Amino acid sequence: MSAPARPRGLADTANDLANGTVTSHDLVRTALDRIDASQAELNAFRVVRRDSALSEAADADRRLAAGERRALLGVPVAIKDDTDIAGETTMFGCAGTFAVKEHDAEVVRRLRDAGAVIVGKTHSPELGQWPLTGGDAFGHTRSPWSRDHTPGGSSGGSAAAVAAGLVPAALGSDGAGSVRIPASWSNLVGIKPQRGRISMWPDAEAFQGLTTHGPLARTVADAALLLDVVSGNHPGDRHTREKITVSDAVGRDPGRLKIALSLKLPFTATPTRLDPRVRIRLAAFAATLRDLGHDVTLADPDYGILFGLSFLPRSMAGIEDWLHRLPDPALADVRTRANARTGRMLHGAPLRAARGAEPHLRRRVGRIFDRFDVVVTPTTATPPLPVNAIDDIGGWATDKVITAACPCAWPWNVLGWPGISVPAGFTDEGLPVGAQLLGSEDSEPLLVSLASQLESVLRWHERTPEPWW
Repeated sequence: MSAPARPRGLADTANDLANGTVTSHDLVRTALDRIDASQAELNAFRVVRRDSALSEAADADRRLAAGERRALLGVPVAIKDDTDIAGETTMFGCAGTFAVKEHDAEVVRRLRDAGAVIVGKTHSPELGQWPLTGGDAFGHTRSPWSRDHTPGGSSGGSAAAVAAGLVPAALGSDGAGSVRIPASWSNLVGIKPQRGRISMWPDAEAFQGLTTHGPLARTVADAALLLDVVSGNHPGDRHTREKITVSDAVGRDPGRLKIALSLKLPFTATPTRLDPRVRIRLAAFAATLRDLGHDVTLADPDYGILFGLSFLPRSMAGIEDWLHRLPDPALADVRTRANARTGRMLHGAPLRAARGAEPHLRRRVGRIFDRFDVVVTPTTATPPLPVNAIDDIGGWATDKVITAACPCAWPWNVLGWPGISVPAGFTDEGLPVGAQLLGSEDSEPLLVSLASQLESVLRWHERTPEPWW
């Protein structure tokens, strides 16, 4: 079967609709047909909103014909299945019979306000715990780049949908790298914004402040546009930020920057090492930065060996909180229930201490920004894992697998600062590798500007997977 034509990017699609060169109905129908054709193999979506999406597309066409203009009016997008949309369930990778949601999450409200048509909800591993997207409730989501490998996680369904050309962009969430990891393993741009930039409502915060929504797209401009659309706060948010327009930084010269290239992995309780295939790609990435005129120096943030003690209570307590929302917690993976028990033990004083340590950790890690503008690290320590890498193994064995592969992203969730994963090339086997651009507080515009400059040279969006599905 020949591959269908790829959809244009988010911004280009919005312009096409505004110019009348295409209809939302045709775009949405094409996206839905691509989803249906790929679902048996890629398995990116849990919910496909065919009837609702086509109805919303028809309404968008009427509004466009009447002269209405909004940022994403009529554009098909997808959201991760940890996010509420009225009329659908939010299962977050879990088994059970869930109640239909009556209200949209704040980010969905903002997407609708911008005119986007949400074609479906994408798969996540159970409660977003793992950097692979699979589970007993729905099987495996597979990478468009390799049938035998994961697209990453936990926003793996969103990443697979974008990388496969099913939608121009999608929303994910990032609590320990869950936007940046699948961006790295799917040749995409993934932005984890500053904590509070995007509302997590109907939760005041998610996973004790670790998790935020974030966009996945093929280009920096598209990721920035989606971030602009969903940014903003709800009166119930615990963390708030003034609204900024990061799209303004796309194409802006970042100037000559002092960049710390950090290849030393943060301390973890299990052994980790940087895969030589990733090291080679990061060396080439650093060379590109130097060619662009930046001053790149080997230097590492001072995480300290106790940094993880601030992450663990918050993440485990978040799992324990979420387990209580499930209609039947007994159906959860045995590893999920074990993590929830750990979270229950770490509630109280350990959790308060972990959260109380955050200002100290910001000062300690933030010292690197006295000397550098941006920190560059691998997004992951290894190329993409096989889809079955954690199937049928115990909790400790799972922790060793995922920590060895993904030790690089989680510290910035503790700090709450922005980070962007951008493509850094491919291994000899054709597997994508990513690099993180990490900044200090509220540094999204600087990171977007640098990412956009890199994209203008590396042109990662021009390489797309050969459809095997």
